[in-house]
Amino acid sequence: MKVKSLTALILCASPILGFAHTITLEQTVPNVAIAKHGELFVENKDIAYKEWNSSQLPNKVRVIQAIAGRKSAKKMNADLMAAITASKFPADRYQTTTIINQDDAMWGTGSFVKSSAEDSKIEFPWSSIVLDKNGTVAKSWQLQEESSAIIVLDNEGKVLFVKEGTLVKDEITQVLSFISSSL
Repeated sequence: MKVKSLTALILCASPILGFAHTITLEQTVPNVAIAKHGELFVENKDIAYKEWNSSQLPNKVRVIQAIAGRKSAKKMNADLMAAITASKFPADRYQTTTIINQDDAMWGTGSFVKSSAEDSKIEFPWSSIVLDKNGTVAKSWQLQEESSAIIVLDNEGKVLFVKEGTLVKDEITQVLSFISSSL
């Protein structure tokens, strides 16, 4: 009797305990739009925001880095970002898109997350940075809180690789290989 009760309890709690994202290999990412703030652009040395939609992702090979608005999340896959930068992939066929979940920032730090994203855009104007004020992407794709997700897309927008959390060295090599073979 105790085993049946324990099994039932575990099965009922498993959706709460599980961290299953909604991203499927060989499919496009679930469509999502960010109206509040959106993609950052530099216009006359100022930052402008424009609505962003995941339907804009095809036509380039991409790595999406979807991160919580926390330094710890940004650090999780810093080695991958450094490896991508060192690889010098052609800008006309490759793009890294960083989606920052401002809703998943430590309490009271949302304005710092926003200003940091804006500073990064000014320093690296060619980068694609999306500031998601309300956590719309993380909710739609069911991403883990306080984490980093890496998603590799081919030029048709199909998912080649997805992982939440820190990538190990072999996974970084795998991501770089996916990018190279898709260019």
